[in-house]
Amino acid sequence: MKKLVLVVFILLLIFASESFAGSKGGYKSSSGSKSTHVKGYHKKDGTYVQPHHKTKPNTTKLDNYGTKGNTNPYTGKEGTKDPFK
Repeated sequence: MKKLVLVVFILLLIFASESFAGSKGGYKSSSGSKSTHVKGYHKKDGTYVQPHHKTKPNTTKLDNYGTKGNTNPYTGKEGTKDPFK
């Protein structure tokens, strides 16, 4: 019985370490991230845009933070834009 408990404990440790390492999915700060950081900048009209995060460019609008049904994980703000317009 003690051996079984030890084996289960070791397997749980292995599973947990892989989960925390971010081996698959989720938002990470490494190159496998689903988002990217944008530095603050000035527009041509002089308006300053604050630094922020955005989803990486791809061919769909369905996964953007501003799209209806999605929530920005950094601000908690829900998306309002229709992805089909």
